[in-house]
Amino acid sequence: MIERTVPRILMCAPTFFEVSYVINPWMTGHVHDTTLERSQRQWDALRDTISRHADVVQQPPAEGWPDMTFTANAGLVFGNTFVPSHFRYAERQGEEPYDRAWFERHGFDIVELPGGVFFEGAGDALFDRGVARRLWMGHGHRSDVAAAPALARLLDVEVLSLKLADPRFYHLDTCFCPLADGYTLYFPAAFDAAALALIEQHVPPGQRIAVHEHDALDFACNAVNLGRVVILNRASADLRSRLEGAGFMVIEVALDEFMKSGGAAKCLTLKLDEATGA
Repeated sequence: MIERTVPRILMCAPTFFEVSYVINPWMTGHVHDTTLERSQRQWDALRDTISRHADVVQQPPAEGWPDMTFTANAGLVFGNTFVPSHFRYAERQGEEPYDRAWFERHGFDIVELPGGVFFEGAGDALFDRGVARRLWMGHGHRSDVAAAPALARLLDVEVLSLKLADPRFYHLDTCFCPLADGYTLYFPAAFDAAALALIEQHVPPGQRIAVHEHDALDFACNAVNLGRVVILNRASADLRSRLEGAGFMVIEVALDEFMKSGGAAKCLTLKLDEATGA
């Protein structure tokens, strides 16, 4: 009998979440336009939904750092290794010591990227769900392309670099989501021509699930994939049909309050047990 392990997901309550500055296009016009009651209710719904398919581990929020709730950006986990983020904007750099301390307390090995290299964790670095030891890495807005060879060396993984071309999709996880068995959910227009060619080279046509702009703007690609379950903010009837046709169960959780800050389901989570085996 094969023992199946339950995924572990890190989340951080939105106790201090608000839009108090503008560092991406989604934040424009939304400064001080969120409420704790609504964001907490939506976050609770996401946590409860994920808890039916994974173990949720919680990191304490820190006052003064409203985007800590987006745990995907804390860093990158691979086995027992944690690569901390180095944020491009000062507005988020204060999160770094809290994230590092949490992973140190929980027994992870901390591995540093070279100094001066910006890298925003699992917001821009996503492991393939079909090919072991393959990492897709976005760059162009937040993370430096120099992070790619450094991660390849530090983690002994293949890293495929994808340049992001649309500032609305400033992190890779806003427009690209590796799914189980090698399927890939993505918004083609978010990438430059070379990145799009790389995706098409490595993902067979039958496993590419390209979304239309209206789904991309609903953050459909910013999804949490747990086995055959896909949890996202919203999917059109067409996208839902295609995902279900590929064998996935789609669960919608409204996260519009967090979209004011440029994040949704995937941004609010970090997978703590990325496998290292082939």
